[in-house]
Amino acid sequence: MGFHEIRFPANLSFGALGGPHRHTDIVTLANGHEERNTPWAHSRRRYDAGVAMRSLDDIETLIAFFEARQGQIHGFRWKDWSDYRTCGGARVPEYTDVTIAHGDDVTPVFPLVKTYRSGEQGYARPITKPVRGTVRIGIGGDEQQEGIHYEVDTATGLVTFAHPPNDGEPITAGFEFDVPVRFDTDRLEVSIASFRAGEAPSVPVVEIRT
Repeated sequence: MGFHEIRFPANLSFGALGGPHRHTDIVTLANGHEERNTPWAHSRRRYDAGVAMRSLDDIETLIAFFEARQGQIHGFRWKDWSDYRTCGGARVPEYTDVTIAHGDDVTPVFPLVKTYRSGEQGYARPITKPVRGTVRIGIGGDEQQEGIHYEVDTATGLVTFAHPPNDGEPITAGFEFDVPVRFDTDRLEVSIASFRAGEAPSVPVVEIRT
């Protein structure tokens, strides 16, 4: 399997249906109570790019992209317009958006994460495909400068510091990111006649682990 560091055309993913998918095993006991468990530590996102197709040019772009990825063989980047940055609303990511780790005087490399919170519970989602030029990093409340204090690998989501952060200092970040995905089909079914009548093809896309 390969991964192409190219983003599915963002204008075609805009309006696509999709979101996070969890896998839960539920066993109902004789007394009516339930036991719930999951083999997944992280959610997996699914989308349908077909609903966002609007023109014959879109279809041509889709076919070219699909063929270049050889169907399901190669992964690619996907912009989830409902969840693509560490901040909410129309704000620009700030280096204080999320705490990704704390320094220990030894470790120089840290993975990016995005934290989701509701009430007292939270979930830290690994981010492996940050968008180049959008990552901002802070240590102990002070913003650092990329290329001097740290480097970002946009293919893995790893941040490497020139010097390990001091013990106990919070490492914070803000950034935009893509989702690593692949096509979830080896066949595209497109009818130009029906498309002109307003019917869009179904193009399933599923998140992959990288």
